Amino acid sequence: MSTTPAEQQPAEHFDVAILGSGISGSMLAAILARNGVKTLLVDAATHPRFAVGESTIPYTLVALRTLAARYDVPEINAITTLENCTKHIAPTFGHKAHFGFLKHEEGEPQNPKHVNQFNTPKLLHEAHHLFRQDSDAYLFHAAVQHGAVPRQGLRITDVDLRDDGVGLTGHDGSRYEVGYLVDASGVRSPLADKLKLRDEPCRLKHHSRSLWTHMQGVTPTDDLWDHAPADTPPKPWYTGTVHHLFSRGWFWVIAFDNTPLSRSPLCSVGLTLDERRYPKDPDLSPAEDFARHAARFPDVERQYRGAVAMREWTSTPRLQWSSKQTVGDRWCLLGHAAGFVDPLFSFGLANTCDAVNALAWRLLAAAKDGDFSVARFNYVDRLQQALITANDELVNAAYISWDHHDLWRAVFGIWAWGSNAGTYRAREALTKFQQDGDDRHFLALENAPHMGLPWPDHDGYAALFRDMVDRLDRVEAGTEEAPAAADALFDRFTSANFVPHPFGFSDRSQRFMNPTPKTLARTAKWAATEADPYVRRLMAGNGREAVKHVLRGERIF
Repeated sequence: MSTTPAEQQPAEHFDVAILGSGISGSMLAAILARNGVKTLLVDAATHPRFAVGESTIPYTLVALRTLAARYDVPEINAITTLENCTKHIAPTFGHKAHFGFLKHEEGEPQNPKHVNQFNTPKLLHEAHHLFRQDSDAYLFHAAVQHGAVPRQGLRITDVDLRDDGVGLTGHDGSRYEVGYLVDASGVRSPLADKLKLRDEPCRLKHHSRSLWTHMQGVTPTDDLWDHAPADTPPKPWYTGTVHHLFSRGWFWVIAFDNTPLSRSPLCSVGLTLDERRYPKDPDLSPAEDFARHAARFPDVERQYRGAVAMREWTSTPRLQWSSKQTVGDRWCLLGHAAGFVDPLFSFGLANTCDAVNALAWRLLAAAKDGDFSVARFNYVDRLQQALITANDELVNAAYISWDHHDLWRAVFGIWAWGSNAGTYRAREALTKFQQDGDDRHFLALENAPHMGLPWPDHDGYAALFRDMVDRLDRVEAGTEEAPAAADALFDRFTSANFVPHPFGFSDRSQRFMNPTPKTLARTAKWAATEADPYVRRLMAGNGREAVKHVLRGERIF
């Protein structure tokens, strides 16, 4: 046994060190280690552990498949479908057939006319609910299997940033010398603290606080009502991600017990609301705080009545944080260490995947040639800042809109189509890469004039998005009436040749956007005859690939 004092132990050397072994840190570690980079993966805690960010979207799945294909890490594919999660990880994951939104008024039954459900075609749809305790542990173990060196239960007490490298010291006196430091540890980032990187105050417009836990015995959403067939959605509410909306807040229902492929009895539940309107009461526990707000809405209260929390509640102050910069000399804040907005549209994991993708190839090149200069990584900072800003503007607009259903329906449509078009764009690049292995298809995605938007390279969509944000800001300021803002947005939306109108994105009366064969046929005809050339190419190309995959018994997304 060594008798060398801990503080005099020789330093271990690595190309890259990653702080935080959650989903972002573990994916990046797996990518780097799989491609020959000597990688240290450090975490103050251990796996398995609770994490939120459980709802996937089609873009997330394309981004994950891109990481798996581009960097040859097949384990990342294991979390891209419910079937793969069940097969390779555990039967603890939930089904997601749709994004569902139900607006509520205090003290009143939910109005079935004030709902929205967006479903994607089955052949394109593999979204699901991630049981993060299991998916994160799986990716952590994959990183270790590929050669990343784990240090769980190690708290870094000192970071020494130098021109020639980075020195790390652990609470146990262990020392490490690394070429580059990635901090993926989240809001409590030690690097952000050391360098005083947080914006004080936070620069984001949006305000919300949150409470969440996992429960057992949550009533399935569909059991709350006995609606007429015209008011019954094509997909049961409980088979997707449910958002109960109210003025400046929303409840979530993310089920893990909604599919025969799962043996989990759990459902993720939470509440996110504007802390300026609904400040925390210091005399209430998080469970009491949640219950008092649920009681304001009869149908929400019935959904959670009798359910039992299966882990401790988490309750946050203001949920938003941002950073002055996310890259510097030999360091990067990654994902939620860089900033966070709100889980409303499930962009957190999607944005993290984009940041991992942008950082990974640059780190691989830097480890090869020894050039870790900040200029090489500046794009990663611009990308992360733009993603945070766009998400902030979108979520803030949505919260404002919830007092006016038509206005919310406009925001919903602009978000939904932009997210889908952005997914088609990313899928097109992945398809081309799978055909010829040329990395330039991915590099081309970085040349987007409207970085951060769900659809970042279409001028018409960018102008529509900006108009939406500006009008919602004026509605909040009282300088524009909500009905007039809604009418103006729909006028612009319905006249656009880059929005597939037969699908229902721009139809304010369309509650349930469900792509039947008839709807898909009409949309294909619209794309061929009326769409702008870019949209025509996106939809036709992805449509052809979808058919090929179906004929092979596969799905494209």
